[in-house]
Amino acid sequence: MRTSSVQATPSVTSLHRATAYASLGLSMALVGSYVALSKPLVAVFPVFLLAWLRFGIGAVAMAHWLRKPADEPPITPRTRALLFLESFLGNFLFSVCMLFGVSMTTAVAAGVVMSSIPAVVAILSWIFLRERIGRRTTAGIACAALGIGLFSLDKGGAGAAVDGGRALWGNLLVFAAVVCEASYVVIGKRLTEGLGPKRISALINLWGLALVTPMGLWAALAFDFSAVAAPVWLLLVFYGLAASVWTVWLWMTGLKTVPASQAGVFTVMLPISAALIGVLFMGERLTPLQLLAFGIALLGLLLATLPSRAPR
Repeated sequence: MRTSSVQATPSVTSLHRATAYASLGLSMALVGSYVALSKPLVAVFPVFLLAWLRFGIGAVAMAHWLRKPADEPPITPRTRALLFLESFLGNFLFSVCMLFGVSMTTAVAAGVVMSSIPAVVAILSWIFLRERIGRRTTAGIACAALGIGLFSLDKGGAGAAVDGGRALWGNLLVFAAVVCEASYVVIGKRLTEGLGPKRISALINLWGLALVTPMGLWAALAFDFSAVAAPVWLLLVFYGLAASVWTVWLWMTGLKTVPASQAGVFTVMLPISAALIGVLFMGERLTPLQLLAFGIALLGLLLATLPSRAPR
């Protein structure tokens, strides 16, 4: 019986891994798309008000996901702490560090620092999850970082000069955001061991709503909602659903099967999808160096996800 079950496993495992890879890739592609499309929203709404509305939309959409499934174990105090950290680091602190960091440094420097996300994810997963990082995954991480870095260098080459000391603090804040994002991946892997992707998404969003509500209400008191055009409201709904519901659920679904260090390589889909949105809808153009950067990044994705030879 044991031999037959082992022989039946590979096809099922391959299907699960393919589904997990698709979930991770689609999640990061959606992140890149809503990051690009959020530019008009930032021009209309204050940052904290936008974040508050985003979490509010997510809370309404995922209210039915909060109910505990019958086959799910009760939430332990440790899991509650991890849910809070997941939202605090991945939603709240990441946004604060990234927004203030980018405002203090150049787009080039911020992009190069952000290219370290796959490597930082791998290091944290090795330290906290004891995941073994193979040669192919290591090569994929290196290609992903190189591709994102090259793309950022070419995209931000004309950035304005900034004060050296201010830029240093900005780069440190951006790197803090990188650590927050990597922690989000690692903690998410722990959460998927006991909770389903839907409930994780709903609970994380609820914590995010609670954290940002004081600042969101303060910003709302001085904001003229009647001046917002109908297309902007539609874009806001898409942003709220994509940022709080779809991307988190897809990412947690993929993390149930894929190691965190390997999942970190899928962050290459973020700049790729953001750039494609810019080309298709905003009249931007890709340079030859950017195309080369995307090729290197996608090569890293292939190296990290292609099945290796089974040992005899």
